[in-house]
Amino acid sequence: MPIVSVVIPVYNGEKTIRETIDCVLNQSLSDFELLVINDGSKDSTLEIVSKIQDPRLNVFSYPNAGLAATRNRGISLASSDYISFIDADDLWTPDKLEAQLKALQENPQAAVAYSWTDCIDESSQFLRKGGYLTVNGDVYSQLLVVDFLESGSNPLFRKQALIEVGGFDESLTAAEDWDILLRLAARYPFVAVPSPQILYRVSPTSMSANVERQEATCLKVLERAYTQAPASLQYLKKYSMANLYKYLTYKVLEGTPERNKGLIAARFFWEFVSRDRALLRKRFIWKILLKISLWIFLSPQQAQRVIQAKFKTLPHIHTTLLTQFQIEPF
Repeated sequence: MPIVSVVIPVYNGEKTIRETIDCVLNQSLSDFELLVINDGSKDSTLEIVSKIQDPRLNVFSYPNAGLAATRNRGISLASSDYISFIDADDLWTPDKLEAQLKALQENPQAAVAYSWTDCIDESSQFLRKGGYLTVNGDVYSQLLVVDFLESGSNPLFRKQALIEVGGFDESLTAAEDWDILLRLAARYPFVAVPSPQILYRVSPTSMSANVERQEATCLKVLERAYTQAPASLQYLKKYSMANLYKYLTYKVLEGTPERNKGLIAARFFWEFVSRDRALLRKRFIWKILLKISLWIFLSPQQAQRVIQAKFKTLPHIHTTLLTQFQIEPF
């Protein structure tokens, strides 16, 4: 029996699935099974995967059911005691599985090992580093405040722990990773591998690009989590909400200028500054507000021209928000 099961859920992933599979097959830890769970793809995904010859690779096809259901199918098919998921457009460094497995084996009480994340673009080029937050042991309170694992392609789980918490919630259309991590953190310790081993692909067509759906689902996850959290942690909700809306503002502003998106960004901006007023003393916040205003009051073409010609620091100023996440109260 292989020591680790790797699950790749895929729906219409023809552009990136080969690169993702290759990054798994090239892991320094070679004792694993790779389960590609095809969620009703209509493109050439299956044709691409069928050309890969490796005895560790197995492909299973089902009617389209969504990411959470596809991951649960992977759990039921996995034969190993450890399981890791990687989305069909993300990548790992070659030492990811080996380092995380070692971390779990050295910490037998822990159910989750995780690493740091870097972001890449659609051409697999480095965009920016992630939060690089490191918390070990009882991480529940910090995970309530922000999902510092940053990606569903990150953790290595003990399979039995996933089963005990009931797997992924198939009613969620986003934030299913944060939801299951919160349920796990309420029961088990986590262990960190302080190294950037996850390469998260940023794409305007990714599931996370639908910010209003993300907002609704994340609020549902937080409400449920705080309903179950002890009274001693209820004061953290304000900080959870502030961090959520910082992230959502960033997600809007990484796209192209549109008036409707500018209005959404303005609403998100208000949601986080009203909860974290200390940010109003920071210069970059006013630059973000300027960028939002240009999106709202100018045409997309005018906004783009003004930002590029007059404000050299504005095009990517929104990324500064990602440095403002805190896992302790502000």
